Amino acid sequence: MRIDGHQHYWKIDRGDYGWLSPEQPVLYRNYLPADLLPHLKKHQIDKTIVVQAAPTLEETEYLLSLSTADDTIAGVVGWLDLNDPAYRIHYERFSRHPKFLGFRIMIQEMADEQDILRPHFVEAVHYFAALDVPVDLLVVSRQLDALVKLLDLVPNLRGVIDHIAKPRIADGIMDPWKSQMQALAAHSKLHCKLSGMVTEADHQHWKKEQFTEYIQHIIRHFGTDRILFGSDWPVSNMAASYDQVMEVLFEALPASMTDEERGRLFGGNAKAFYKL
Repeated sequence: MRIDGHQHYWKIDRGDYGWLSPEQPVLYRNYLPADLLPHLKKHQIDKTIVVQAAPTLEETEYLLSLSTADDTIAGVVGWLDLNDPAYRIHYERFSRHPKFLGFRIMIQEMADEQDILRPHFVEAVHYFAALDVPVDLLVVSRQLDALVKLLDLVPNLRGVIDHIAKPRIADGIMDPWKSQMQALAAHSKLHCKLSGMVTEADHQHWKKEQFTEYIQHIIRHFGTDRILFGSDWPVSNMAASYDQVMEVLFEALPASMTDEERGRLFGGNAKAFYKL
């Protein structure tokens, strides 16, 4: 089974998406399963993992309703507020849905990433680690020091870093992202999504070779059992077509990568990580 391990759907008039505005004409429109289907068929992708794009419980409910009606959605990564004392109640409610897979911590949106190290937050992460719940981690490279410390506190978290932690690809900067990702890769239950990279480059003038060193660094340290392909569609449309996203990744993969390893990247690892 081939799986796109990270993409989004949204409906503008729902009102959840405060980060979207008419000044972003590529994104400021509805994106629903019928829009993605031609790309899935072209690239022989059977299922997708739909990830929350709004920090609301209501959006997670909406995505779960979409998943009920659409067979291409393997599951939903929703949202929980770990600062809300009722987070366990909301998790238990969502977990009754057969396509609810886990949730995403949006570190990227935090005013201070050190907040993830506060005792109550660490306690919440411990709770989900003990349950072995898949947790997506949305983080940008300048926030990685805090994430390294969190994983040292909760080393058994079943986590996946979205978008290779958004390094400064446009500037060609590798450090300290390289050493921080290597440190994170030492946690055997932590995975990494090869996703969301084109939007970290110059949207108009990127070149395929800009991504190679970043992608190969992740593969080198996470191995072929802990990497997941994700298109990050439709956010990726700001910089590249679905076809181009695939081309960037294919061209950067090591020549030594076997068909079996590619199969894990394009589906097998997502199936295992999200317990599909």
